Amino acid sequence: MRVSMATSAGRAGQPNEDFFGAVPGAAVLLDGAGIPGSGSICSHGVAWYTHRLGGVLLGKLSRADGRDLAAILATAIDETAADHRGTCDITNPSSPQATVLVVRAHRGSLEHLLLADSFLVLDDQASDGPQVITDEREVTARRICSAPLDGVARGTPEYDRIRDSCAEALRARRNQPGGYWLAKDDPQAAYEAVTGSRPLQDLNSVALLSNGASRIVSPYGLTDWPGVLHLLAADGPADVVHRVRQAEACAGPNAPVPDDATVAHWTHLPRSEDDNL
Repeated sequence: MRVSMATSAGRAGQPNEDFFGAVPGAAVLLDGAGIPGSGSICSHGVAWYTHRLGGVLLGKLSRADGRDLAAILATAIDETAADHRGTCDITNPSSPQATVLVVRAHRGSLEHLLLADSFLVLDDQASDGPQVITDEREVTARRICSAPLDGVARGTPEYDRIRDSCAEALRARRNQPGGYWLAKDDPQAAYEAVTGSRPLQDLNSVALLSNGASRIVSPYGLTDWPGVLHLLAADGPADVVHRVRQAEACAGPNAPVPDDATVAHWTHLPRSEDDNL
């Protein structure tokens, strides 16, 4: 297997809360949720959480024992929670949390697991174009909870009041039935993940993008998903991240706040268990 990657912090001088790592036959991408004020809840911080959880996941995946991906994630969440349960208020809704994307080559298939809004792009030679997989539940919940802000002028006391109410409504849906799911302190969230598999023989390559990197497609519209695969094949992940940063620099005042951006490109996919190295 061959994996190339690039990552960039969204804000200068701030830690990058994304995490990416790979072991033979598997890769992991986490996107930490940087919630204002979380420093007083957890002394370790979001970047610590994503790196800790990502490291535990990679350790378990390296065993190549074929355990169910959701079960592996559940155990990793539980172990990571135990690492700071005694010092931090991990049950607080704003304690460190992260999206999770795991891919693994196993018995002729590429298995995947997603919690929240990272993106998996499969260069599937059996289809007309790439297959893009994400967990849309957080985006859906955010859209529903933000609806009261439609038509309200930004920068006004009314806007700020409604925005705070919307944020509270979104938090109430986190890791709840009918809402959306993230890795945090409850291992049961792992069993709510979006999962599936594809035959390895149908795939040319696999791309993993955090939400910040996926902005090259939406909202900036610099290319489409087939174009993302073309850019990755031509110039690699760093080019995708660079283009996102250029778009952010030229965007207007209503553009999204720059976010951590990570892209990984897995080529030379294994065709047998012996090809994982």
